[in-house]
Amino acid sequence: MRATAAVLLVLCLLTISHAWDCQIVVAIKNLMQIDAGLGQVVATDTSQIPYYLVGDEWIRLPGSLRHITVGPAGIWGVSNGNLMFKYVAGNWVQFATGVNQLDAGGDEFVVVANMDYVPGCLSRSASLGFMGADSSLRGIRLPGAVKYSSCGPFGCWAVNKNDDIYLMSLNQDCQNNGWSHIDGKLSMIEVATDGSVFGVNSAGQVYTR
Repeated sequence: MRATAAVLLVLCLLTISHAWDCQIVVAIKNLMQIDAGLGQVVATDTSQIPYYLVGDEWIRLPGSLRHITVGPAGIWGVSNGNLMFKYVAGNWVQFATGVNQLDAGGDEFVVVANMDYVPGCLSRSASLGFMGADSSLRGIRLPGAVKYSSCGPFGCWAVNKNDDIYLMSLNQDCQNNGWSHIDGKLSMIEVATDGSVFGVNSAGQVYTR
């Protein structure tokens, strides 16, 4: 979830009435992006410092990242130079270049969108097996063009540069039947571990499905 530097991180719970019950987290400021998966929370701030939430304390991680994700496939990130990294044994290990955004929320696989809006997938064996430069593993290109994607237990959601919304069923080997168009317009979309879908449109309005 991306926010401007002036906005504090909030943790929001959706009630039965679909109203937001939000609490301000005062332990950290200036967060730029945040991601949660399997009960874990990671974030980066406006100085591109990555953090990991342990209890009520934000622990600073090494390195510099503009985007970070956590999920069944582990912790992954993207640097300001569009380099893709995996967090392995306390260090960031480079996997690829030219990456814009990625998500580790799938069933132990990772989805990626590169700088040219080309989507890709790292299978379960690739995402879990990658441990360093000696790992001869490669991603699999997915159809279509997306600028942001996120996966959960019931599929992967994505938006393209025109804010069109798409849904794909993707297994651990990255096998799929292509994207299905979903009505609406969103600039960004995220999927929770329980399959809940959240999106933000170009006007900053938040939606859930």
